[in-house]
Formats: sequence, structure tokens, C-alpha cells
Amino acid sequence: MDISQALDYIHSVKWQGSKPGLTRTQELLRVLGNPEKKLKFVHVAGTNGKGSTCACIASILQEAGYRTGLFISPFVICFNERMQINGEYISDDELVELTDEIRPHADAMTDSPTEFEIVTALAMLYFHKRECDIVVLEVGMGGRLDSTNVIDTPELAVITAIGYDHVKELGPTIKDIAGEKAGIIKPGGDVLVYGGESEVTDVFERISKERGANLSFTDFSRITNQEFSLGGIKFGFEPYGKILLPLIGAYQPKNAAVAITAVEMLRKKGYDISDEKIVHGIESVRWPGRFEVLGYSPIFILDGSHNPQGMEASAESLQNHFGDSDEKRVIFIIGVMADKDLEAMIPHIAQFAKAFITVKPDNPRAMESSDLAAKLKRFEVPVTDCGAVSVGVSEALKIAKEDDVVCAMGSLFFSAEVRAAYKLCNFK
Repeated sequence: MDISQALDYIHSVKWQGSKPGLTRTQELLRVLGNPEKKLKFVHVAGTNGKGSTCACIASILQEAGYRTGLFISPFVICFNERMQINGEYISDDELVELTDEIRPHADAMTDSPTEFEIVTALAMLYFHKRECDIVVLEVGMGGRLDSTNVIDTPELAVITAIGYDHVKELGPTIKDIAGEKAGIIKPGGDVLVYGGESEVTDVFERISKERGANLSFTDFSRITNQEFSLGGIKFGFEPYGKILLPLIGAYQPKNAAVAITAVEMLRKKGYDISDEKIVHGIESVRWPGRFEVLGYSPIFILDGSHNPQGMEASAESLQNHFGDSDEKRVIFIIGVMADKDLEAMIPHIAQFAKAFITVKPDNPRAMESSDLAAKLKRFEVPVTDCGAVSVGVSEALKIAKEDDVVCAMGSLFFSAEVRAAYKLCNFK
């Protein structure tokens, strides 16, 4: 196979869909020699912030000299982004080689694995063959039945902010969702959680106690004196002093706090990570598609917020960076998956909206842009249905004034399309 054939195989119809359970991943890994059992992990679940937290932890571990794997989903720029070692994506050649190795085993399985299960097995094999010291492993969805949960007790389990998302799969209440996320808590393991409302906390405390796990909470009072700019956020964090975080979303200092606390817990387990490496790791982190500024004049932001809590955090970021919402300066390019709770999402950002432009991400789960436009009209803001992402980006840049802000948001799945379209518009 070449790279296009390998990706066609991974994405093929045969693997589409979601089938809960760990048995297929376990069977596939077993015939591959159980590479996951030869690796160490920081396992990260959560509704919001887990990707940014993973990136911060991986950056610190890499800065400290550890050969660090990073597994994420979904990708923002290209498929290879999903498997990284020390910040470098898996090469096309390696991806083809591993797919060739896995394919006959997957094809022979009576119960065919899903795409995500195939990708998880690929990643485990890749990190083992490249002899990673530790892997930062992001959960795909939920936790308990997510295919990444085939691993044994990790060095550390981390659960970031919990909110309402994927309720069809994870349950209708916040306690149900927290329970699914808590599925990554293993017997005798160490667990760090973001915290939250009491009923979420109760779930984590109960499950940790049942499994004899050591539960810790992130202390956000250590964050002080935050200064926001489009170049980064400066904040104090005891005892490290002032840190410049290159991620500009208002919520990112809290994600960084979770990451730093996680690394401090690893340090207590014997990992050699100095204070200086922690600061340098945070200051050198890169994480595309999360309130990321792609350009100026007009300011163009790409933001992957895709649920009510994410939109609320994005609204806070817009307020911090651009001030009073009464100015109505933001032209939103919106594309969402069909299962998203728009009624709970859009009110958070509508107060800033000068206009909405609707698009359909290139994903079978995406909502039709015309249906999205119809739903947005109730907010009494001009709505333009553009269909294709490229057309939406072009239209937004055409109508935006120099002091306006264009913000593309609603899904991580259209990030690559937005980025490519923006580059093309500026090239012209």
C-alpha cells in the first residue's frame, strides 16, 4: 500500500460507526503481541480541555528529556497528527508499514473492529516500536468503553472538565457522564481530576474508593495575575512565578494547571522533571485549533468549541480579548455535527455576533448548513448559508471590516478545511 491506500483502508466503510466495548481492541492487540503492556501511560479523559491538557503534559515530559508519545483525536491538520513522538507526527512510510502489519489480523476478525479501534492499535504498536518512555493517551469518547481503556493501570489517570456532550452514548445526566469518564480509574492507580460540581466530585470519590485509587484535585487557587493578549496569556503559578502560555483561550491557564499538577504527581513517582523544565514545557506548547489566531486585519480565529461548556469558555475568551459584547464585532463561521445541542450552545456566543455564516464540515455526521441556518435565524442576527467551508471562509473575509473579528467554530472536524481555505484566500 501507499499512504493514500493505507488511509482509505483505515477510513473505509467497513470500519465506520461506533460499537461500544473493549473486546475487539483487546483481540487485535493480543495477536500483535500486546504492545500496550510494554508501555507506560498518562491516560486523559474529560469533556473539555483534554486535548490541551495532553499537549501541555507531553510538552513538559519532552522538555524533561523523556521520549514522549502523544495520541490524540480527532486530528486538526492531518491524520498523521494523531500519533506523535516528541512533537513529530508519524511518517507516511511508518503509517503504511504499520497498516500493512495490522490489516491481515483485522480482516481475519469475526467481529470487525471500528476505525478508532484500528487507529488505537496502530498507535500502540507505533509507540512500542519507537521505544517511547511514556505515552500521553487521550480518550476518544467517554472512558469506560473507549478503546484506549484496554491499558493496565497507568502512571496517572487525569480527568479534565466534565460537561454535557455525547449524551446519547454516555447518558443524559452529568453523573452518568462523569461515571463513564471515571471508567479510566484503575485499581490502585493515581488519579487527578479537574474538579467541578459536587455531584461530579461525588462520582469520582466513590469510584476511586471502590477501586482503591488515590484521588487528587487540581488547586486552581495557585493561578494568579492573569494577563491576556493575542500573543499568549501570562499568569502566575505558585511556586514557579510568571509563565507565558502560548494558548490564548481564557480557559487555558486552568488546563495548564491540571497539566502541571499531573507532572508534579509524576515527579513524586520518581520522574526527573525540574521546575525549569515545567515552565519551559508550558511556554513551548503548541496546540492548533483551540482559539488559535490564524491571521490579523481582520483577526481570524479558529476555535474547536463544540458543546455548551466549550462555547461558554469561548465567549469568555472573546470578552477577555475583545471587550464589550455590545460592539457586535464578531462574524461567526459555524459548522456542527448533527447531534449537537445548539439550543444550549449558541446563546453563549450570540451576544457577540455581527453575522452568522453556516457551513457543513466534510464529515458524515455533520448537520446540513441549511438546517443550521434555519435554527440560527431565531437569534435575530444576519445568517448566510454558504454550504462549503471554503465558500464560508471567503464570504466572511469579504464582508469583514478591518476591525472585525472572524471566528470559525462549532467543530474540530472542520479545522483543517478552515485552515486550508484561509491560506488560499490570503494567497489569492
